Amino acid sequence: MPGLNNFEKIWSGGAPRGPTLSDKVRDMFKPREPLRRRIAYATYRLRTVLSRLDMFIAKMQERDRVLFEKVVEAHMNKDKSRALMYAGEVAEIRKLAKQVMATRIALEHVTVRLETIREFGEVFVAIGPVMGVVKELKNVLRGIMPELSLDMAEIEEVLHGVVMEAGEFTGVSPEYYVADEEAKKILREAATVAEQRMKESFPELPGYAAEGEAAQASS
Repeated sequence: MPGLNNFEKIWSGGAPRGPTLSDKVRDMFKPREPLRRRIAYATYRLRTVLSRLDMFIAKMQERDRVLFEKVVEAHMNKDKSRALMYAGEVAEIRKLAKQVMATRIALEHVTVRLETIREFGEVFVAIGPVMGVVKELKNVLRGIMPELSLDMAEIEEVLHGVVMEAGEFTGVSPEYYVADEEAKKILREAATVAEQRMKESFPELPGYAAEGEAAQASS
């Protein structure tokens, strides 16, 4: 298709071949940033989100450590009611930590994918799952860290612009980029890895307190 001949130029920032007068007028008033640079910007913004999530996870780990010590102390004093109370708090923190950790892992995958796209220009085969994951995690973060949800909305908008403009010059329909199944696979794998990391990062509670945590976590 003719538009593919111009894609390399709009990817790296050159002007498309043979612009019309209307194209020139439009570009005078609305200059377009190279697609590659916009991918780089989205990657930078994702790195910022990842850094914020790391800090949030660290805070949860510290809070978990404090409560864990209280559970152990109550358990040693045979104060079952206090042990169960603190175990319930531990369960809530760990439930949230697992969700945030899975989000972080999925976004790390997306960031690596975007770096590959930026390096090799594989918009057509690689950006669909990225769009799906970003959209899903934007909604997840809305209920946890609303300010990061706004960052994700900006990233989604940038990537949507890349998709639409690439489609203009290549003739590829935006529907081509939809890859829901692969996006779901990325999210499932992230949840599995988060489960394992939770076991490595958060110690098991003692005795009946562990049962209380399990009951709270499944509720």
